[in-house]
Amino acid sequence: MTIDLPSLSPCDALVAVMVAVSASDNTIRTSELVAIQRMVDHAPVFANYDEDRIRAISQTVMTLFDEEDGLDAMFGLIRDALPEKLYETAYALACDVGAADGRLYDGEIVMLAEIRDQLDISRLHAAAIELSSRVRHITL
Repeated sequence: MTIDLPSLSPCDALVAVMVAVSASDNTIRTSELVAIQRMVDHAPVFANYDEDRIRAISQTVMTLFDEEDGLDAMFGLIRDALPEKLYETAYALACDVGAADGRLYDGEIVMLAEIRDQLDISRLHAAAIELSSRVRHITL
């Protein structure tokens, strides 16, 4: 790895998870960016977060995506920064970003599975989180 990895705050780690889902299908959609901004603006966990950090965290994620073993490094940073009590929160935010445009693409499905695995989200809890995300983003 040729880059210096920053340390992340817990909120930085949550943003990194959301950006990773958005970028996982090689297309960052406007609806996904809006969803990330909306969650940072309104979710209680981000109450004291400096939203100016979103750009730097996004760039870090994108740089890691381009590196060999970058995904492993990214998840290492996320696990180091994120208290275990926020693992399911991270997965819920990730699901909401994936669902923001009305469908999940193959890359997003793979990334969500990787997040479940890396954060040790039980299959039952993951199913409940996925269902709640799907019903929140359904359209007529």
